[in-house]
Amino acid sequence: MRLPDFRGNTLIQQSAAKVELRAFSFIDSLQPQLASFIATVSRGFLPMEGDAALFVEISPGLEINVLADLVFKGTTCRPGMLVVERAYGLLQVHSPDQGQVRQAGRIVLEHLGLSEAEALKPKIISSQIITGVDNHQSHLINRLRHGQFLLAGDAFYILEIHPAAYAAIAANEAEKVAPIQNLEVMTFGAFGRLYLGGPDDNIKEAAAAVERIVNALPGRENQVKSLLY
Repeated sequence: MRLPDFRGNTLIQQSAAKVELRAFSFIDSLQPQLASFIATVSRGFLPMEGDAALFVEISPGLEINVLADLVFKGTTCRPGMLVVERAYGLLQVHSPDQGQVRQAGRIVLEHLGLSEAEALKPKIISSQIITGVDNHQSHLINRLRHGQFLLAGDAFYILEIHPAAYAAIAANEAEKVAPIQNLEVMTFGAFGRLYLGGPDDNIKEAAAAVERIVNALPGRENQVKSLLY
């Protein structure tokens, strides 16, 4: 497919047919902790609470630059994250205008010649709740996290999900339904991870919400074949 460069300079050759859409995740309203977490780890423009957001994961990773180019030229969305790995590429954009974020999604799908349902369906690889966390373990987790603190006696929720980008919508949904502490969200790589902390009942409610949203998302069959780096 040949598309014009919107700046009027040259024509660029695209190879969309070779790109696998691994994750396509629209978030209607970023919750306060998730927005703050993304702002903490982001090297791009920082999202605000309530912004709509889009996470797109593809393979091979280098092709994410082409999608970013098209989105930035076709919308007013701001980029939060652009991760380019050998096997995977991740683009996260956001805007207070949901329409602009949805337009970004349409641009991505039209360029790839795919639908949202042709992304991989997210799959929970592991889901664990540890109750009454020992203070030694809470300190170890706190050394690794970029979000809130895990305290002694808290319940500790650990999620591993595939593809990785879906960890974000899982975190957002958990925060919507229960007053939990968002400890860590890993949205790129072979698998995504989410760490939450808080009182037992709140963590159980959050875990149930995560399972509901993951099961409700569309997608093609996911055989969890992670690419080698």
